[in-house]
Amino acid sequence: EQGVEVRISLDILRFGAGRMTVADMDGVPMLAFSRTPADALALGLKRLFDVAMSTLALLVLAPIFAAIAVAIRIDSPGPVLFRQRRVGQNGRAFDMLKFRSMYRDAEARLEALQGLNEMSGPVFKMANDPRVTKVGRFLRRTSLDEFPQFCNVLKGDMSIVGPRPPIPSEVRQYKRWQRRRLSMKPGITCIWQISGRNNIDFDRWMELDLQYIDEWSLGMDLKLILQTVPAVLLRRGAK
Repeated sequence: EQGVEVRISLDILRFGAGRMTVADMDGVPMLAFSRTPADALALGLKRLFDVAMSTLALLVLAPIFAAIAVAIRIDSPGPVLFRQRRVGQNGRAFDMLKFRSMYRDAEARLEALQGLNEMSGPVFKMANDPRVTKVGRFLRRTSLDEFPQFCNVLKGDMSIVGPRPPIPSEVRQYKRWQRRRLSMKPGITCIWQISGRNNIDFDRWMELDLQYIDEWSLGMDLKLILQTVPAVLLRRGAK
């Protein structure tokens, strides 16, 4: 009231690396604290890039998609595409698309295979999974099974680069610090994909995703895309 300058210590908000911004909510000044990218222009350009690249990929790869669909149909009975409920940004669920690489009863057989899990944490991975079809094994080793996710990118549920979207049962087992990986839109590729994928334990995987969120930039996305190409071709960590 008397015009005296007032300063309030913000030490209470020191949760680690983060960004503070001053905002306005219905006329009330607010101090916002965030640990996710907040550059609206850069995020807009990221979305524009996603739309352009996914549209181009779907058009150029259409003949390959058709050939894969025929191979899946011939190899085993069942749909060409596999839809699975995944958890996206801020916990929003969506249906992620993949080319079907397993037999139709794969989900029902999972419980019997849990003792053979080769990954730490709440995810399931194993070499020579008996639920994988012959064509599916090739699709997985070449990462061709992931290509339908360009449809998810075009729709806006995913980005080309971002943490991989988990299934709800995995998220329910997350430790508190691991949930922060859900604060950014999930993607087809990220640091994990170029660092060995299934050869990395679960906690390290989560740390790499948080590193991506903390250090994100458009240049980083481009670098990861370029590094993904040789990682896929060389099949590093693919099972």
